[in-house]
Amino acid sequence: MAYFVCQGTFIIANQCYTCYSLYITDSVDVEDDEQHCTAIKNMEAIGMRKTSVYVCLLLATLWILAGCGKSKAEEPERQSDSWESIAGTWEGSIQIPDQPLLIIVKFEESKGTISIPIQGLTDYPLSSVKLSDSDLFFDMSIGGQKITFDGNVEEEKIAGTFKQNGQTFPFELSKKQEESIDEGDMVQMEVANGTMLGQLELPAGDGPFPLMIIIAGSGPTDRDGNSLLMPGKNNSLKMIAEQLAAEGVASIRYDKRGIGNNAGLGGKEEDTAFKDFVDDAASWVQFAKKDNRFSKVGIIGHSEGSLVGMAAAQQAGADAYVSIAGAGRPIDQVMLEQLEAQLPANLLKESKDILEQLKQGKQVDTFSAELQNLFRQSVQPYMISWLQYDPARLLGELNIPVLIINGTTDIQVPVKDAELLHEAKKESKLLIIDGMNHVLKESSNDQAENMATYTNPDLPLTKGLIDGIAGFLKEAGIVQ
Repeated sequence: MAYFVCQGTFIIANQCYTCYSLYITDSVDVEDDEQHCTAIKNMEAIGMRKTSVYVCLLLATLWILAGCGKSKAEEPERQSDSWESIAGTWEGSIQIPDQPLLIIVKFEESKGTISIPIQGLTDYPLSSVKLSDSDLFFDMSIGGQKITFDGNVEEEKIAGTFKQNGQTFPFELSKKQEESIDEGDMVQMEVANGTMLGQLELPAGDGPFPLMIIIAGSGPTDRDGNSLLMPGKNNSLKMIAEQLAAEGVASIRYDKRGIGNNAGLGGKEEDTAFKDFVDDAASWVQFAKKDNRFSKVGIIGHSEGSLVGMAAAQQAGADAYVSIAGAGRPIDQVMLEQLEAQLPANLLKESKDILEQLKQGKQVDTFSAELQNLFRQSVQPYMISWLQYDPARLLGELNIPVLIINGTTDIQVPVKDAELLHEAKKESKLLIIDGMNHVLKESSNDQAENMATYTNPDLPLTKGLIDGIAGFLKEAGIVQ
């Protein structure tokens, strides 16, 4: 993620959250609900400039993996038969100025739960749910505070007013349509802490087929390439899977642990290591290699999934590897490049010193309040594990066919990163697609136009992407 100052803050559960276009940073405790957190005040005091929409592929991985503890909800009043009109899952947002906050609400019979992905709140029980004709009221108690939603139901929409500590914002929810996935399309395997589900996409006809494991990018990004932090979908990875099937290539794509179908595999932030994601990807390769429906097994890694895929390909002995929009430098270099434009000299130097300590495997106990969200204690173990991975070195060690892809209008990963990876493995194939952005859709460099593609599932993949992947797999002998 990028660590930028935003105009607004939103306080919930006695915590302060700073926000920007794609990510809301982790919490800083505050003593007074009506004040901003110390870090934000200090940032404003030193004149740190606000940045709008620019985002980074990598650090959004550090979203809070541990959900808040569930408390016993008050027994809600029994509702009339009209309850059936709202039963199910609703997704939408609280319209906080400049930064909508994604929420997911589930109603079942006469009770409900709420999830706020960016704040690590998962299926938290509502205290009460009251429905009278089209008037709907529900509330929750958390951190000693009562938070209410007072709205109106109209067909597939719920709209109304959110209220907390005297502050009010509009909210709107839309009824989520259940996914129509046949059970035969889902496969599962045993991993650490449980069972992991994946979605299998098979070509028509008889196998065996070559198969690619598709790995999603950073943060709460699901198997289809959609982020829970965004109000819409782009379905980029789903499109890759479906279009590869038309080319005779099978695939397995999966929600990372802590996300979607595999939400139950998530754990506490301080207990999470980068290798956990590498091990999961490697396990999928090994799983597919044991299935006689598949001939060869390769990996496609997108964004942060590129780094995960490199390490997994080496660990599991994949037959081919495709990097799409992957960084070509270690994460500390990427972070410092971003921070140079955001921090004053003293904080930039402190950040460099902290990263150097983390890279040596040493945790840092004290640092400036302005850097709390970036280097909080709970995330340091993950960062220590992440800093050990050098994408250029990993790629250079792979002894399999490699394709490196990047787009010229990617505002998260510049073309230079793809060139660095290609330089590290000169025999790799490099494909730079003109006009392709980070979510693999055609766009200009105009920021507003580019970002609009992140939530538009009707836009096709950029022309040349699937042809490039399919052609590479044929040249490499993966597709016979």
